[in-house]
Amino acid sequence: MAKENFTIVTEFILLGLTDRAELKVVLFVLFLVIYAVTLVGNLGMICLIRITPKLHTPMYFFLGCLSLVDACYSSAIAPQMLVNLLVVKGTISFSACIVQHLCFGVFVTTEGFLLSMMAFDRYVAITTPLLYTVAMSKRKCVGLVTGSWTCGLINSLIHTISLGRLSFCGLNIVSHFFCDTPSLLKLSCSDTSRNELLLLTFSGVIAMGTFLIVIISYIFIVFAILRIRSAVGRQKAFSTCASHLTAVTIFYGTLSFSYIQPTSQYSAEQEKVVSVFYTLVIPMLNPLIYSLRNKDVKDAVKRATEMRASLC
Repeated sequence: MAKENFTIVTEFILLGLTDRAELKVVLFVLFLVIYAVTLVGNLGMICLIRITPKLHTPMYFFLGCLSLVDACYSSAIAPQMLVNLLVVKGTISFSACIVQHLCFGVFVTTEGFLLSMMAFDRYVAITTPLLYTVAMSKRKCVGLVTGSWTCGLINSLIHTISLGRLSFCGLNIVSHFFCDTPSLLKLSCSDTSRNELLLLTFSGVIAMGTFLIVIISYIFIVFAILRIRSAVGRQKAFSTCASHLTAVTIFYGTLSFSYIQPTSQYSAEQEKVVSVFYTLVIPMLNPLIYSLRNKDVKDAVKRATEMRASLC
């Protein structure tokens, strides 16, 4: 074996989305705008929910938590990606790569659990409206969110610790714009079969488990809506779920393409495009989806704007 194959990797080279200089400038501007909109939209949603008493309900408590996760989720990826678009060779140290891998795993898993908790919240609100505030008490909501974060941390730690036990000796070119598990496994000179099994098992169980909660919740929701005699009542009930259904469809649709399949079936270019959606675009879209399709949020934005105008 060649001598360089025994060199311990201390940094990785991220190839990014393209190696064409003219496209890098365009992509930098595009993703900078997306990241800025993501931060403004999600942090603005958190502030809006906090200052509007009408939004102090379990539904908006979960939405505020989702906005926090989205802001952190995007921040784990976007800054490093933007920096690498401005340099000739984008690099990231081994330790920074592991930290990014850990953070990404925590946030993406937590988002999946939060979306399932939001589906359960809609189920309770529509099927038992008179007992909604009792069934979804503040203590229970905090417990569900804490559990989501805990599951996200545990899942990410398992994969990160397992990844940290592998050897990287020579190859350090990551064919991606961030340190995700499949791309790093391809560079290891150790046996990665256990890591691939862990990835497929945990990702599959978590994704299918949380998605099953969503499906079961909406089955009961549909039956409950069909029992509503008033057409206006049915439309109002469905409108409270439309935003969440849109967010769930986009999130699970893109994420399942990347992680619920063996790494041998990956297409690098397809993976990069899909990854842009679930790491950068979805965190930007979520606050837009909920604000544009939600009357309470639009009214709160309007009042906040009018209040600010009157103060000026």
